[in-house]
Amino acid sequence: MAVFNAYSHEEMIATLKQAAPHADIYTDADTLAQHKNDPNGIGDADGDLLAYIEVSDVDDIKGVLATARKYHLPVIPQTTATSTVSGSDAETNALMLSTVKMNRILDISREDQVAVVQPGVINQTLNEAANKIGMFYAPDPGSRPISGIGGNASTNAGGMSTVKYGATRDAVLGLKVVLADGRELKLGGRTFKQAFGYDLTHLFVGSEGTLGIITEITVKLLPIPLGKAVMGLAFFDNMTALSKAVTEVRASGVYPAMLEALDAKTVAALDVYEGTHYAENNGAMLILRLDVGGDEALAATEKILDQYGANHLHVTTDDTEMASIEKLRQDMLPAVFAGNNHVMEDMAVPMSQLAPMMDYITEVADQLHVNVFTAGHAGDGNVHPTLTWPKDQTAVPDNVIQALQLMFRKALALGGTISGEHAVGMLKNQWVNEELGDNVDYVQHQIKSLLDPMGILNPKRKIN
Repeated sequence: MAVFNAYSHEEMIATLKQAAPHADIYTDADTLAQHKNDPNGIGDADGDLLAYIEVSDVDDIKGVLATARKYHLPVIPQTTATSTVSGSDAETNALMLSTVKMNRILDISREDQVAVVQPGVINQTLNEAANKIGMFYAPDPGSRPISGIGGNASTNAGGMSTVKYGATRDAVLGLKVVLADGRELKLGGRTFKQAFGYDLTHLFVGSEGTLGIITEITVKLLPIPLGKAVMGLAFFDNMTALSKAVTEVRASGVYPAMLEALDAKTVAALDVYEGTHYAENNGAMLILRLDVGGDEALAATEKILDQYGANHLHVTTDDTEMASIEKLRQDMLPAVFAGNNHVMEDMAVPMSQLAPMMDYITEVADQLHVNVFTAGHAGDGNVHPTLTWPKDQTAVPDNVIQALQLMFRKALALGGTISGEHAVGMLKNQWVNEELGDNVDYVQHQIKSLLDPMGILNPKRKIN
């Protein structure tokens, strides 16, 4: 088919450079190839980028969007590229808009208990800054040392502390957003209560860059709890027993700050990665943290764990040891990924259905002969089965695809979701009707059409 282009790539890049004069614009083959796929995804890029752009101010963002509108080019927003669902993989002739250099903490207030940050601020950097004034930033995804607040907001990232403090949405008070047509919106603010107007702030949280470009985020901070935190490890015969114990701990009034689960295969992989010997305990590992409640909360937790068959329980208040325990959970992914191709999934189910979900994952793995490492945020019902296959097998195996389909439908049948915290991306956008239904799917497309009528913002993500 003959295609008669109205503009050359060179003409489009020239317009882009004029429209975004302060941005770093890369068009060389090596840089474009480097940013073609998210490092933690499965390589789902649909063509090559036209340019990779690192912006440092809002005017340049508006310039990029103006160029995209003129030439009908896709715009793929990105901060630190930690997506696991092809959230910022390339599209043909797309402009990848990186806000990684917009990384300043604009304000941090102990009195108001808020911080105002640009999207490229690293989660851990914000938390460390808050710690210096006696506060902390609660949302704690496993990617805390490397993920940006902008990406956390765009995906409504969850994490290890969600069990007590909620996901990113629960911490976001306000946003500044640039729409596809260049208009800038100021949404929400510094107050903990806000009942005026539609809640547009949280429409954009979790929208995966499909409705606008987030340029500033106001988040709530919390005071560091009084007293000494406690962290611990316990082991169970299997993930089902662990899940039942966790469900009871959640209902006990203890209010744990972390309840993380790793199955026996994941523990063994961690031993190889860390040089530890936890697999000798023969079972699934529970990592727990209590921020408040002291001896009474710890005693109640220990009693419940004992009732449900926990063994080798070890607790500590030593800061160094607590950091090493938390590092086990953070290192779970590189330990499991090592030397393998992989898909890490993200179902969440009601707490009452966590044990049946764990049973089903084991059943599917055995039935289809799939290598599955299961971990997750057991305290909020969020399960992360990671399916792996040999590195030299580039295509996703049929049995892996079939296993995921079965797990997804089981999670939905149990009243859950197939995306608890990792977003939808391109990996799961075919499942919108199945999870949300036709009517919700249609309304989502109406919202998208209103805010991005040309469909240039992160196409094929979130909705198909």
